[in-house]
Amino acid sequence: MKTQLTSLAAAALALAHGGAALAADAPDASLAATSVVITGQRAVLAKSIAAQDKADNIRNVLSSDDIGNLPDKNAAEALARMPGVSVQRDQGEGRYVTVRGLGPDLNAVTINGALVPSPEASRRAVALDVLPAGLVRSLEVSKTLLPEQDANSLGGTVEVKSLSAFDLPGSLLSVHGAVSRDQNTQQDSPNAGLLWASRFGGGKFGVALGLSGEKRKFGSDNVETGGAWDGERLGGVELRDYLPVRERRAAALNLDYRPQAGNSWFLRSFLSRFSDDEVRDRLTVSNVSGGTLTEGTPASARLERRLRQRKYTQEVQSLVLGTQQKLGDWQLDAQAGRSKADEDTPEALNDGRFRGNANFPGISFTNGQRPALQAPASAYDPASYSLNAITLQQRYSEDTEHHLRLDLAHEFALGELRSHMKFGAKTSRREKSNDTNQWSYSAKAVGGALSMAGFVQGHELDYPFGRIGAALDPAAIRARVAGLDRAAARLATESAINDFTLHEDIDAAYFQNTVSQDDWRLLAGVRAEHTAFEAHGVRASGSSITPLERKRSYTNWLPSLQLRYDVDRDTSLRAAWTHSVVRANFSQLAPGIALASATEATIGNPDLAPLKSHNFDLGAERMIGGDGAVSAYLFYKDIKNFTYTTNLAGSGQWAGYTSATTYANGDMAKVKGIELSWQQPLRMLPAPFNGLLVGVNGALTDSRANVARYDSKAGAMVARRIAMPGQSDRVMNLMLGYEAGPVSTRVALNYKSPYLLELGADILNGSQDRMVDTQKQVDFSLAWHISKAVQLNFDVANVNNEKYYVYQGVKAHNAQYEQYGRTYKLGLKASFF
Repeated sequence: MKTQLTSLAAAALALAHGGAALAADAPDASLAATSVVITGQRAVLAKSIAAQDKADNIRNVLSSDDIGNLPDKNAAEALARMPGVSVQRDQGEGRYVTVRGLGPDLNAVTINGALVPSPEASRRAVALDVLPAGLVRSLEVSKTLLPEQDANSLGGTVEVKSLSAFDLPGSLLSVHGAVSRDQNTQQDSPNAGLLWASRFGGGKFGVALGLSGEKRKFGSDNVETGGAWDGERLGGVELRDYLPVRERRAAALNLDYRPQAGNSWFLRSFLSRFSDDEVRDRLTVSNVSGGTLTEGTPASARLERRLRQRKYTQEVQSLVLGTQQKLGDWQLDAQAGRSKADEDTPEALNDGRFRGNANFPGISFTNGQRPALQAPASAYDPASYSLNAITLQQRYSEDTEHHLRLDLAHEFALGELRSHMKFGAKTSRREKSNDTNQWSYSAKAVGGALSMAGFVQGHELDYPFGRIGAALDPAAIRARVAGLDRAAARLATESAINDFTLHEDIDAAYFQNTVSQDDWRLLAGVRAEHTAFEAHGVRASGSSITPLERKRSYTNWLPSLQLRYDVDRDTSLRAAWTHSVVRANFSQLAPGIALASATEATIGNPDLAPLKSHNFDLGAERMIGGDGAVSAYLFYKDIKNFTYTTNLAGSGQWAGYTSATTYANGDMAKVKGIELSWQQPLRMLPAPFNGLLVGVNGALTDSRANVARYDSKAGAMVARRIAMPGQSDRVMNLMLGYEAGPVSTRVALNYKSPYLLELGADILNGSQDRMVDTQKQVDFSLAWHISKAVQLNFDVANVNNEKYYVYQGVKAHNAQYEQYGRTYKLGLKASFF
């Protein structure tokens, strides 16, 4: 759709309908009367390409229009459209992103320049499903870091930006509403949003407000073994039925004050709340006669029905106050911020367990990839089971970060050279804590009637991979322990071993200078980061709990060189040599020692060294017609102190142990690969094909890392080489779009080759490795502009009903098989300006 409008109307309509917003540097910029052509997806491509082309470092950009043109529920799924970026899904929804083969814990996320802490107790990774896609103005991934940026990512830094009123030359009010339908459960889910931006006081004061809400009801069906394979024989299997309800509420309020050119003040605030209310009902098979099952051969085994019902809420807050001042030839930037993330799980029904009154005969399975259970009719009779135990759990984790930074920049000329010098400092204070409490009630403590028949609902579970039986009732299970003595049921050791408080204080300073002459541009600089680390945890042995404490500090020097050469107006070559550093995960650093028995221990390691990486990048980019581009990049990362899980049993003080799990630094890890990208509107084709748009990007990656453990037979440490966990050798995105008149549509494919999920109990045994199988997901979107102000949208997510499959060692050995079905969404957006 092409319409000639004044700049005010065009920019507002572009933002609402998929075009590029116009930047306004002066308060009266909206008074200009130039004409603008709105081209939907094409304008989006032009905007993203322009942002990438101007950057001193290697980065990819997605505008909010790009995000809105696909059925992406959250920021993680939107990021998966970028070259070299893939998404890790949970229950069919994207949660975490990997960049260039490096896992989520090795990447950083910022919102409006402030670090986003992780609400999860054990991790640094930020689950980006807490950020609704509709509230994000732009997403950027920096793949090479500038000295002015925090050096805390090996793969890339994800920068989330929300809307400022000065992104527009005038006012805008946009509202949208939609309803989606889950194919698996046949349930409907609503979502809605509002975006408002305007300027006041003669155009000097700007306000931008965004609100978003969604409640999604869906289901997933799962069968998994957990890797309980011994050759072709199977030690156990679980049939799982999930019924989650996920809610997202988010708000962003941005205030700007620009009294005069070169003088600005801003306040950026962001609040996101995500809750996951889940009921997981399952049938488990264990304690098989003879130890394991042979496919198709009946045996007796223990069957259990188990229920988990829990609701956790994750909240992310970000508040940033800053100013930019022009001081003669100098520019001062100052910023203070506070970010907080927490996860609250109030008294979850962690496990309501019902055990068969006796082992069941005639138990067998077929199909190793998706085991189908063969069992007698009595296995589905609630009277065949009795209550065994009820476990409750409460947990709260919190991650807060405060920072203050100052930057000074100066531009000057040295003969024919143009120089942009910048230096500054930043101080950051971060605290991570976790508190867990757990209670357990045996059948004897519960008393009364224990038959499972008194704890079921009036229907069977709708499970497509066979039968599980009658649905368990979480309210009935909770009611049986509601009045019992809580203090007597508390598990002291389990309530203490995961508790910790960690402090991570980082003081940094940097200097960088960009020199440009003719077609050359060189950025050189260095960043220094001093880290002070303090950890508090516990040693738990039986009923004995002893506090532990550890302190240490270290300094990292991180030089950087980034070179760009413009071959011509549309073609540029880039090269970069950078350094980065990432601290280990919090659960790995927590100084706890949990002794499960006289021969089993889990040991935290607060002395883990941070991961350090030397990064090399080389590539070329060519612009095509202003709204198309083709690029190719080679990258190589040499990583020191790779962190992995190992077993110390049989060595030193753990000589008499059968299992002593801890974390160690490996000697090396290496990642290398190539990224390729091409996106272009095909205007050169004859009508009607000149409305086509095509986008293809992909990455070929190879990684290797060494892991080791003590081998009692060899009497020494033994190592083997693995691929980096989470790294797919091949990642690809395909997009085919079409725009003609009021219609804009797009089909997209996201592809990942298999990758290592985790190592098995014996890290030296490759046959125990858990691998995620190839994933291919197709999404479809259609937008129809009913009028200039109203747009109708129809989206289909997971058109091909892609499954999630994890196998152990070989594809025939199931570890987890899960399916989700398709999701259909119909929405309406109206914009007023």
